[in-house]
Amino acid sequence: MASEAQYRNMKDLNVEEEEEYSEPVSPTGQYFNSSVLSICILGVLDSEIPINDSPTMALLKDVFLPINPRFSSLMVKDENGAKQWKKVEVKVEDHVNIPVFPPGLSPESYDNYLSDYLSKIAMERLPQSRPLWNIHIIKYPTSNAAGNLIFKLHHALGDGYSLMGALLSCLQRSENPSVPLTFPALSFAPNHESRKSNSIFRNMTNVLYSAFNTVSDFGWSVLKSSYLEDDRSLIRSGDPGVEFKPVVVSTMTFSLDHIKQMKTKLGVTINDVITGIIFFGTRLYMRGTRSNSNEHSTALVLLNTRNIGGYKSVKEMVKPDAESPWGNQFGFLHVSLHELTSVESCNPLEFVSKAQKLIQRKRNSRAVFLTGQLLEGLRKYTGPEATAKYIHSTLKNSSMTISNVIGPVERMALADHPVKSLYFMVVGVPQSLTITMVSYMGKLKVAIGTEKDYIDPQKFKTCIEDAFGLMLKAAHEIA
Repeated sequence: MASEAQYRNMKDLNVEEEEEYSEPVSPTGQYFNSSVLSICILGVLDSEIPINDSPTMALLKDVFLPINPRFSSLMVKDENGAKQWKKVEVKVEDHVNIPVFPPGLSPESYDNYLSDYLSKIAMERLPQSRPLWNIHIIKYPTSNAAGNLIFKLHHALGDGYSLMGALLSCLQRSENPSVPLTFPALSFAPNHESRKSNSIFRNMTNVLYSAFNTVSDFGWSVLKSSYLEDDRSLIRSGDPGVEFKPVVVSTMTFSLDHIKQMKTKLGVTINDVITGIIFFGTRLYMRGTRSNSNEHSTALVLLNTRNIGGYKSVKEMVKPDAESPWGNQFGFLHVSLHELTSVESCNPLEFVSKAQKLIQRKRNSRAVFLTGQLLEGLRKYTGPEATAKYIHSTLKNSSMTISNVIGPVERMALADHPVKSLYFMVVGVPQSLTITMVSYMGKLKVAIGTEKDYIDPQKFKTCIEDAFGLMLKAAHEIA
């Protein structure tokens, strides 16, 4: 965490003159790098071939750093106490880490070493005395890859959309580098209301319904962030300082074709199907050997607030009036997990339909906008540190966070290293469970971050896999 002394020390560093790049830190950037929050993103690329690290320094200097000035900047305080991005001379070698593991072990043994290493760097704070990123090169074969490249990027630099855009600026199509990467088209659930009568009465009813949902959702969000904690459960320890405890990062892969089959059968979006699978699998895990596993549990589902149809180039994102600007542009949706009464008698697809209806209702209300206005008001009248405490409470009082990004359809390569798969994890969050997802080459990679020695990662993965299988079977049985 950055203390006042650290900020004063930063001013004594080799900061370039005022005519060089200087930009105010966004409010969300200040919240995520505060005395109460230090949230980072780990991005992991699995290489199909052993990693040759010889071009690393040149790639960082010539490709990575020019992507965005923030990658060459410190977060400092100006003479008025406002935080600014201030450009510095970057020593890229200070940001590169190549760990040494025992030689000659089996891929399964290196799986454990990689897991322990991810847990280790997840807990480490990025030094405030240099730009807020690191990379780690793993040159040992695991059961999933011939080597790994790990980016650790502070969330203050940008959200998943921004950082995925930055990552894609470094990557090319493996088979044909001259052709740009393409992405799956975004899908939306059918709007059945549009087929109904467009009468004045119906329009008025819809307005009143939306207004009621806005007040209800906003009030519930404030209560959850301020006073109402989720129950302690098998997925939420509720311990103070859980963000400082070790985490275990595990992954699993699903076929997007199977998910699309369920999507088509149910008339929902891919995100709705995925969320339903996660919720059902989580309830299966919580059930365990107990008869009652329906503790009140809430997921924070991250919503990208940009009006977009796909990724924009970094050049477009950093323009002053960009349609899809760089930075942190998202909101939280509080979504309660549907209860599971009996595995034998339940309909797994209800988890999809109930999640879809709840998320769609919250997306259509103005609660996310009002929450943004509330945070801005808190920042103006109480300061960014107090607002960061409010966000910390929002995260701490819920049970899990779910976020996802869209990856390319084609195989990517970095410096002639084909990328077999990729995943990311958000760390430093005051929760026992974090789930992230990214699509790539027709597959969905799910990463699960669990509090070590509290949640059983293997059992949780098995429950998610069971939920996927039961839902796919139920979808196939629909006429």
